Amino acid sequence: MTHQARPSDEELWSSITAGDQTAFGRLFDRYSRAVYNHAFRLTGSWSTAEDVTQATFLVAWRRRGDARLVEGSALPWLLVVATNAVRSEWRSARRWLALLRRLPPERHNDGDLAEEVAARLDDERRMAQILAVVRRLSPAEREAVALCLWSGVSYPDAAVVLGISEVAVRSRVSRARSRLARLMPEEIKEETR
Repeated sequence: MTHQARPSDEELWSSITAGDQTAFGRLFDRYSRAVYNHAFRLTGSWSTAEDVTQATFLVAWRRRGDARLVEGSALPWLLVVATNAVRSEWRSARRWLALLRRLPPERHNDGDLAEEVAARLDDERRMAQILAVVRRLSPAEREAVALCLWSGVSYPDAAVVLGISEVAVRSRVSRARSRLARLMPEEIKEETR
């Protein structure tokens, strides 16, 4: 890796492939926030987003030899890994929910919630409403929304990662926008303006 102030993703990944943990730490610092926000938008839960972010970078380290940089960027590949981690999380959550339903409910006497907890719960409530609408889209449209609209991946980069044409990505995003405009409840539209 060259000793410039900000190495490219390609330079970092070359070092990472050779087992350089410091380079991996730099890549984590560069993209962990984007992966975390992507995971939150997919799950609607800050704590699940934290778990997904950790899982994403664990997979990235383990599969560092298999990574596919897109136009020199590791971010699109990391976002796809995060999306797959969310799918695994959902499968695990369904199993845990089935188990938890068999347990008696816990009683909480905490009447005073911290402001940060209240804000997080409000974010999660709004995101759950948005996700309820987004889940009505086709899986292909949801994937395009998550990558291009929520995480800012360019259409050409999304096309490479998804293995489809740029026109197909643009079409999916366009269809998703139209459907979301029709499906989104007015209260959510007002909050997001």
